[in-house]
Amino acid sequence: MLDIALLGCGGMMPMPGRFLTSLYMRHNGRFALIDCGEGTQVSLRILGWGFKNIDVIMFTHFHADHITGLPGLLLTIGNSGRDEPVTLIGPKGLQTIVSGLTIVSRDLPFELKFIEIDEPKELEVSGFIINTLPLEHRTKCYAYSVRINRLAKFNPEAAQKLGIPVQMWSKLQNGETITLDSTTFTPDMVMGDERKGIKVAYCTDTRPVKGLPDFVRGADLFVCEGIYGDNEKIDKAREYKHMLFSEAAEIANAGEVKKLWLTHYSPSLTNPEEFLHNATDIFPNTRLGHDRKNTTIKFEE
Repeated sequence: MLDIALLGCGGMMPMPGRFLTSLYMRHNGRFALIDCGEGTQVSLRILGWGFKNIDVIMFTHFHADHITGLPGLLLTIGNSGRDEPVTLIGPKGLQTIVSGLTIVSRDLPFELKFIEIDEPKELEVSGFIINTLPLEHRTKCYAYSVRINRLAKFNPEAAQKLGIPVQMWSKLQNGETITLDSTTFTPDMVMGDERKGIKVAYCTDTRPVKGLPDFVRGADLFVCEGIYGDNEKIDKAREYKHMLFSEAAEIANAGEVKKLWLTHYSPSLTNPEEFLHNATDIFPNTRLGHDRKNTTIKFEE
C-alpha cells in the first residue's frame, strides 16, 4: 500500500492555514517528497509521519514556492539521526540551486545525491518508480508519476512440484535465482501473472500539454494544480502558464484516472469550494486539496 499526504496546497505565498506546495508518500517505511515549499516541515511535524526515512525529494521546478522549504527540512532530517544519502531529483541546474539554498545548512551528516533531468526518463529510488514529463511553464518544469510495483502472486503448487524446499521460496518470491543440486530455478518458474501496482501522478505550474493525459493515464490518484477556480480567469492562467480547475478536470477525464485532488491555489482563491463544480461537472470524482489531506491507496485484490 501507499500512504499519501498533501503537506501544502498553496501557490505563490504561504497563507494562514495554507502552506506552500508539497506532496508526501510513504511505502514500506520509506518516504518520497515532491516539492518543498515554505511550511513543509511544519506541516509534516503536525502530521507526525517522521523525517528520518525521506529517501528522495523531487522538484517540479525552481520557483521559490516549490523549493525554499528545503534548507530547513534537510537540517531536520540530519537532526533525526539519518546518515544515509538523500537523493534530489529536478530539472537541469538542480545542484547549483541547492548549493545556493543550503549555504545555511552545511555539514549535513548525510550525502546529497543529485539527478538532473533534461528529458523524460524513468528512475527507481527505494522502491519508488519515478517517471517525468516536461511541462509548459515560465521556466523548465516537470510532472512526476510514481509507481509502486507489485510482485506477481507466488504459486506454491508449482514450487512443490519442482521439489523446491519451502525455506527457499522467499528467495524466489523476492526475484532471486537459486541453484539446488546443480539445478537452477528462476522466479518465473514459480510466479504467476503480474498484478496491478499503484500509480500516483503529480502536475503543477503548467498549461495543459498534449502528452499529459497519457502520462497520468490510469492513476489511482492524480494531484494537479488548479490555481484559479473561476473559468473567467482563463486569460490570466494562459499569461502565467497555469491551469484552471476545469482544465485539470479535463486532463483527469481524458487520462481515465480514478481520483483527482486539486492543489496549488492562488492566494486570491480564498474559497475554493465556490468553484468546485467547475471541475466536478467534467470529472465527478474531484476533491479539493487542503493541508495534510491524506489517504491510503491499497493494492487491488
